[in-house]
Amino acid sequence: MDNLLKVEDLHVKVGDREILKGIDLVVNKGEVHVIMGSNGSGKSTLMNTIMANPVYKVSQGKIYFEDEDITEESVDKRARRGIFMSFQSPDEIPGVKLNDFLRISKEQVEGKKPSILAFNKQLQREMEDLNLSEDYAQRYVNVGFSGGERKKSEILQMKILDPKLALLDETDSGLDVDAVRIVSNGIRDFLENEEKSVIIITHHRELLQNIKADYVHILKDGKILQTGDDSLMDKIEKEGYEWV
Repeated sequence: MDNLLKVEDLHVKVGDREILKGIDLVVNKGEVHVIMGSNGSGKSTLMNTIMANPVYKVSQGKIYFEDEDITEESVDKRARRGIFMSFQSPDEIPGVKLNDFLRISKEQVEGKKPSILAFNKQLQREMEDLNLSEDYAQRYVNVGFSGGERKKSEILQMKILDPKLALLDETDSGLDVDAVRIVSNGIRDFLENEEKSVIIITHHRELLQNIKADYVHILKDGKILQTGDDSLMDKIEKEGYEWV
C-alpha cells in the first residue's frame, strides 16, 4: 500500500469564515510535496487541519491516512498513527526540559517506554547533526531559544519521533543561510527512509537544496490552483503569484 494521506474535497472553517474551499491532495509513501502560496491562501490551515487542530472545523470532505478515515480523530490519535507537525512559530514550554519532553512524547506516540540508554544515544547523535549543544537538552523547551534554535528543535523532535508523515510549516522562516542548510540536511536524513513522506510549506527553495520535491502545489483563496514539478518554484520566485 503506497497511499499514505488522502485529502478529499476538504472544506474548512474558522468560526463562520470558510478558508479551505475544496482541497484534494494525495501523498504516497516516499513523496515530498511542497505547498506554496501568498499569505492568507490557506497553507497553514491545511496543515493544522491534517493535524486536527480543533480551531479548524471540517465542514465538508474527508481525510484518510493509510486508507482509514481519520476526519474525526484527535491530535493524539493522529500522532500515534505517525503524523507530526513542525510549527511556524514554536511555543515555549516553561518548566519542561527538552529531553524529558522528547522522551515522554516518544513514549506517548509508540505506546511504550523507550530504552533510556538508546534514547540518550539517539538524542546526542541527532543534536550533534543539528549543531545543537548538548546543554539544550536540559533547558526548558524553546525558552530562551533563538528562532533558528527553535526550528532546529522542531526538526530534532521529528527525527526522534520518527513519524510516517511530517508536516513542516515554514520551517525555514527567519533562518540564516547556515541554519537553513542544517535544517535542510536534517529533513534529507529523515527522508533516507523511502517509506517517509513530507509536506513542506515554504516561500523559498533554499530549504530544498538537498531535497527533491516530487510535487509543488500552489494554493490561492483556499484552493489548489496549480500542481507541477519543482520548476514551479522557479517561476514563483521570478514572477510571484499574480499569474496563478
